[in-house]
Amino acid sequence: MSNNEGFVLQAAPHAHGRASVPRIMHAVNISLLPVVVISVLYFGLHVLGLYAIGIVTCLATEALVKIARGRSWRTIFDGSAVVTALLFVMVLPPSISPLLVVIGSAAAIFFGKEVFGGIGHNVFNPALVGRAFIAAAYPVQITTWTAAREVFGFLPPSRTLSVVEAATGATPLAAARFEGTTEPLIRLFFGQTAGSIGATSVLFILAGGLALTAMGIVRWRMVLSFLGTVFVGTGIFWLIDSAAYASPIFHLLAGGVMFAAFYMITDMVTTPYTNTGTIIFGVGAGILTVVIRLFGGFPEGVMYAILLMNAVTPIINRMNNRVFGAEAAS
Repeated sequence: MSNNEGFVLQAAPHAHGRASVPRIMHAVNISLLPVVVISVLYFGLHVLGLYAIGIVTCLATEALVKIARGRSWRTIFDGSAVVTALLFVMVLPPSISPLLVVIGSAAAIFFGKEVFGGIGHNVFNPALVGRAFIAAAYPVQITTWTAAREVFGFLPPSRTLSVVEAATGATPLAAARFEGTTEPLIRLFFGQTAGSIGATSVLFILAGGLALTAMGIVRWRMVLSFLGTVFVGTGIFWLIDSAAYASPIFHLLAGGVMFAAFYMITDMVTTPYTNTGTIIFGVGAGILTVVIRLFGGFPEGVMYAILLMNAVTPIINRMNNRVFGAEAAS
């Protein structure tokens, strides 16, 4: 630091705030508690065991990698590994084997985070890397779904589960895509359907997601651009042929769209850092989700949409980066 003609000269950073990695990560973990609670009510106490297995595996994997690299293992307590574990387990089927949770959690940390140099350097969302790894290696287990318990008695009956189907059933997206049957929207809003452990209940996702938005952790431009694109994209085809395509509201409430909007596409490391970049990312992820859902081989397309957009994030950042002190071209 030096003083030159009354000015204090000092190297960056020049602005300091209360936000830090541990603060942000712990806030995200707390915001996920409503989703944890409803997932246990819907799918049983064994889900708590899956969360615990995921957390322990993620923490242990990260600690071992840190030690192998000669770095302090105590950084595992910054909360980021716990976030990865919770998000990873939440996008898995309730009937998933505990062994696959261990394998996927380790892959999420190792391949999704540590091989790039740790937090802040990874290109892809670690939780989705773990799920993609399990989806490629164990396709049957990752697509075996369990129907949610009847917790809210005032909801209308399911249209996708017959009387005989007491334990299992197709997800609402699969039923709509391949059978032409759609669940009542109110059931989708409460999440009392078959689906991923923590991605079914829009109500409880919103409880935590809106809190993070109010805190400035979730970037609202990305959320709105993503949800808006999915709504408009699916709405166009619904208006063209409502018999063949589900309504845009159905697509917002079904599957992992709402969960992705608040907890996946808003990852600060793997998404653009400018306002314009976040909108581009949200629109791109929305378009890819619509294309995969309506015309691809999978009824759900959020995971692949986000991973593909993660890959082009450096390009988006480069296109929207403005250097301080640069002179605009005339």
